Amino acid sequence: MVKATVMSDATTADPGAHTPKENSVTPGQTDVSFRLWARDDFKVGIWEATPGVSKAVRQNDEICQILSGSATITEADGTSFDIGPGTLFVMPAGWEGTWTIHETVRKMWVVKDVPATSD
Repeated sequence: MVKATVMSDATTADPGAHTPKENSVTPGQTDVSFRLWARDDFKVGIWEATPGVSKAVRQNDEICQILSGSATITEADGTSFDIGPGTLFVMPAGWEGTWTIHETVRKMWVVKDVPATSD
């Protein structure tokens, strides 16, 4: 029998210990990612990051639902959008940009790996 995987409250669940954020340009910024479920190239979890600025390049397709906090995301072409609780957005593989986190952000994420391309 296949059973559901449940996180009763993703806004308050303990995602684990924060560690220094690898792609941050802000000293002291930390993050943590908790994988709730995975099958093959499909994964679901929560992520949390403290205030600061970090660069991002997506290697896979990612759907994000912001649960708490606030940030401004600036895309490679300079356009930006603000995110906060309830914001839903998609970052496709190859997306590049900068996250400026104003207040600790927590998001629910769904990731689908994409095949590597050979140029």
